[in-house]
Amino acid sequence: MIMNKKFRRVLLGATSVLALTLVLAGCGKSAKSTTTVKVGIVGNDDEKIWKPIAKDVKKDGIDLKIVSFSDYTQPNQALNDKQIDINAFQHYYFLDQWNKAHKTDLTSVGKTVVAPLGLFSKKVKQPGDFKKGDQIVIPNDATNEGRALNLLKNAGLIKVDNAKLPTPKDITSNPKNLKITPVAADQTPRSLDSATAAVVNNTYAVDAKLDIKKAVYAEKIDKNVKPYINIIVARKADKNKKAIKTIVKDYQTKRNAKVIDKQFKGTSVPAWNLNVNK
Repeated sequence: MIMNKKFRRVLLGATSVLALTLVLAGCGKSAKSTTTVKVGIVGNDDEKIWKPIAKDVKKDGIDLKIVSFSDYTQPNQALNDKQIDINAFQHYYFLDQWNKAHKTDLTSVGKTVVAPLGLFSKKVKQPGDFKKGDQIVIPNDATNEGRALNLLKNAGLIKVDNAKLPTPKDITSNPKNLKITPVAADQTPRSLDSATAAVVNNTYAVDAKLDIKKAVYAEKIDKNVKPYINIIVARKADKNKKAIKTIVKDYQTKRNAKVIDKQFKGTSVPAWNLNVNK
């Protein structure tokens, strides 16, 4: 069939418009970019909290990658060195001490949980059961060491100066001459085979299947735990980035609160709406 020139021009014009429309549609489809955010955590059980969040934020164009560390000494350095973008493992006190010691400006961008510190033992069941000379192992990093000593004070085992973060040198009374031994936090659960008791952070307590409800003594959730509320931390320059704000918002949901309650069975309590002013 032979087309006249006018019809051919109309057909070519229509074809060009269609082609351009398809090209623009393709460009629009690929224009939605993905932002990769790496979050540093400590402890296997925390990964079970972050995996559903990683799945949820994909719809917002965020590829959330979970990076696990074995102890508390690594995630802040990795964040400061830009190996990760945020981390979620520490409380306010720990962050403050880290920034002072390393001259960094890492900053909190949102609350996560508060995890009561516990005094655990395979040999005694209550504070009154300790005998003279018994050994109690505590974490050796500055903030958790001080927190552990305050826990022992509140349990009635020792007395310490009024310093916010006491050290063993600040013990003013130790009636049973307890041998208090600081070790790396990740080693505290293992020490329960040899020591009489150990103060164990929640991260390692959960991994070691230690039940806070069966602890010799546990921290109370009141105004005294405010400095120990756990937080999501970012570099100061990145704190207002949209992707980070989206991740924090997705963490602080009723759905995630239920996941935390189910996963940790009360050993970690959602803290973003927690009233600890009493």
